[in-house]
Amino acid sequence: MTTLRGAMSPRHLDRLSAVDASLLHQESPVSHMHIGALVRAEGPAPAYEEFLDSIRARLHDVPRYRQRLVYPPASTGRPLWADDTDFELEYHVRQTALPAPGGDAQLANLAARVFSQQLDRSKPLWELWLVEGLVDGGFALLSKTHHAMVDGIAGVDLGTVLFDLRPEGRPPEEGLEPWTPGSEPGPLDLLATAVAGMAKASLGLAAKAVGSLRRPERALEQAAVVAEGLGEIVWAAASPAPPSPLNVEIGPNRRFAGIACALADFKTVKNVFGGTVNDVVLAVVAGALRDWLHSRGVRTQGLELRALVPVSVRHRDHQPSAGGNRLAVMRGPLPVYVEDPRERLAVVRAAMDDLKESKQAVGAEALTSMQRFVPPTVLAQASRLNFSTRLFNMLVTSRGRSFRSTSRAAR
Repeated sequence: MTTLRGAMSPRHLDRLSAVDASLLHQESPVSHMHIGALVRAEGPAPAYEEFLDSIRARLHDVPRYRQRLVYPPASTGRPLWADDTDFELEYHVRQTALPAPGGDAQLANLAARVFSQQLDRSKPLWELWLVEGLVDGGFALLSKTHHAMVDGIAGVDLGTVLFDLRPEGRPPEEGLEPWTPGSEPGPLDLLATAVAGMAKASLGLAAKAVGSLRRPERALEQAAVVAEGLGEIVWAAASPAPPSPLNVEIGPNRRFAGIACALADFKTVKNVFGGTVNDVVLAVVAGALRDWLHSRGVRTQGLELRALVPVSVRHRDHQPSAGGNRLAVMRGPLPVYVEDPRERLAVVRAAMDDLKESKQAVGAEALTSMQRFVPPTVLAQASRLNFSTRLFNMLVTSRGRSFRSTSRAAR
């Protein structure tokens, strides 16, 4: 089987960023670190071979989808991406059908089973399922991609690379040679790349130090801002999140559920009452949590839960097709003690405005940058601490351009 794309260098290796490596370290048998998505489509499903050909013709735009993890010897550096010499598109793109009657319940059960299984780290870290047998005659797509490959924003852009919104589609590119993977890297290749990566990080640190000497006033000003931001993060981390039914030991299995919401409705609320769409999302999540806690007999008077909110630090000139993560984390409020929706939105809005005025985001980005110089073993421990469930009750992510928001209990 061949895949379109010009051959890469036989020794081409890409080192994972510190953030991407930390997302690998956070994974455990009961805590999955892949991003899942469910898309429902109208009309008959495409033929499986036609579906494969459509994806095969676009894989040259997303080379990471044909690469797997390789590891330097003796933990001398972060893992690396290398071409998968045994890549088979049919392994990653799968076909299945729902049992009768093919309704929402059957689709949700299938999604839960797919999302409950971890990805095989010996292969490229993604799957795409073509699901037929829906009661309305349509079909669905289930995608599962490891967070170390893409973040929310890059994932959305990769979707536009693989799929067309235009009815006529995109014609295949001409003149592309069949893709040929690079040769399997040996221990010396991996060791040399790891050493080169560490040397590059050291040179980058030295260059920053020289730049600071040239412009000491600006360096001191930036250092003060970063120090203030780090202090705010340490202060927030010092106070654990309040206990809740969400902060319990979890198993590997997942349940999947969804509700339909119109983005236009969130924008209308934002336009009438102020704030941002993300403020409205947090207020709605807080209201739903309030109802759920009451259904479990939990009193919410005076209770404010804490959400871990990923914040994109992706620069405008970064190419999304390169994959990887450009994110930091903040801790946002979920005021479940507020009954009135408008008052709840006002509380969320005021708290988020304070966070934006604070230096917490700057400190979070500084921590992300410093991870580049941390040894792999220390990075693993730090990443687990950063996402410790004693610091937050759930994760809220919005796949938009400002901050991205899924529940820890659903991960």
